[in-house]
Amino acid sequence: MSSGTQTKWGQFIPLVTVFFFWGFVAASNDILIPVFKKAFDLTQVQSQLVSLAFYISYTVGSLIYLGISYAMKSDIVNRLGYKNSLALGLVISALGTLLFYPAANTGSFPLMLSGLFIVGLGFSLQQTVANPLAIALGPSNTGSQRLTLAGGVNNFGTTIGPLLVSFALFGSPDSGNTTVNIEDVKTPYLILGAAFLLVAAMLKMSSLPNQPEVEEEVVSDSGNKLRSALTYPQLVMGMIAIFVYVGVEVSTASNMPAYLEKDLGFLTKDVAPYVSLYWASLMIGRWTGAVEAFTSNPSTQKVLKIVAPYLAFGVFLGVNAIMKHDLSPFYVYAVIIIVMIVADILSKGNPARMLLIFSVLGIVALFTGMATSGMVSVYAITSVGLFCSTLWPCIFALAISGLGKSTNQGSNFLIMMIMGGGWISMAQGLVADAVDIKTSYIVGVVCFAYLAFYAWRVPSILKAQGITLGRIEGGGH
Repeated sequence: MSSGTQTKWGQFIPLVTVFFFWGFVAASNDILIPVFKKAFDLTQVQSQLVSLAFYISYTVGSLIYLGISYAMKSDIVNRLGYKNSLALGLVISALGTLLFYPAANTGSFPLMLSGLFIVGLGFSLQQTVANPLAIALGPSNTGSQRLTLAGGVNNFGTTIGPLLVSFALFGSPDSGNTTVNIEDVKTPYLILGAAFLLVAAMLKMSSLPNQPEVEEEVVSDSGNKLRSALTYPQLVMGMIAIFVYVGVEVSTASNMPAYLEKDLGFLTKDVAPYVSLYWASLMIGRWTGAVEAFTSNPSTQKVLKIVAPYLAFGVFLGVNAIMKHDLSPFYVYAVIIIVMIVADILSKGNPARMLLIFSVLGIVALFTGMATSGMVSVYAITSVGLFCSTLWPCIFALAISGLGKSTNQGSNFLIMMIMGGGWISMAQGLVADAVDIKTSYIVGVVCFAYLAFYAWRVPSILKAQGITLGRIEGGGH
């Protein structure tokens, strides 16, 4: 790790722009889903191909980069350099956005999916580089703080992405525009592609190190390390946990527009603030869970546990006010945030306890959403974002505990499981087509049930290996 005594902010600030892009595009997909569904006359499960194309690209990208590294007998990122790899990842994503031009002009849904897939391939390379680079840009004991801050930038992207894309397609809320010409989709994505290229150029010219001082893993050609990583039950079960966690997080949001439109009569142009609130809920929860990364004073932590989530909620309200959306339906959400704050305090930072409490609350939220109607059901489903917010670091901490020198190998397998965001969304879409959209949220209940089981089972697995669970730092996917 870096041996510096303070964070290199001049290098860190340009780096976090890629974290913003990851969140912006991922959340914006939830606006594309209802637009594509109407434009191409898709079933609900077909519309979820948007999520599948995007999230499975992370796994395919990881496999491609690992395969190239194996063939070269050298890690591709080490060969190209960190800064060059980041720039290359942005260029790959920009190439994906270019496909939106012919796709929109010809009205080709498969071509648009191909564009999203290529954007995700670029993001996969960027994720491989950016996370360890963020840790390397300063002293190792504040690495978690930098990752938490980067995660906050990512969450800001998820909050404003749906709003900006909706504005680009429909105009302002009072414009009266309720339909989208599929050719209009190309414009925001071509602008996004230009932004990718601009940031790539800025990163190339920045002072970011191409070969930072980071801990590298020596990969054995024999593959013994691969096999040894998979012999740890906490990792294998954790891989499934990451799969279903990302799955329920993504599918809850990606199927929400269909519920708002079909069951509650929302217009497509009016769903963006609610999608934004869902992703802002993750920001609210992660800001709450991250306060320990910024202060070790117990009294200050207690205050920040209350202040931080409402600051994040204020960001959501402020952005929506700027976009001229009616804020009155959202004020009551401030009460629901209290539930998340209490749950976070009760967890006492223990990853297994936090995973169990938040998973149970996720089940309660989804059952409440299915059992009620109107805005009560909307708030219940949206609150799933609050209860997903801290699960990523919990699962990661549990899954890689005790892996020793196989930790990096295990982490790579966990990253590959991000593809659950696509497959679980497809599964929920399939249930929605077979029954109805509200009942389809039972898929999310099953996901949370497995997470609760993992939280209950893994402490005894770790205890048998002589591992004691500690606290976790904030952060998340």
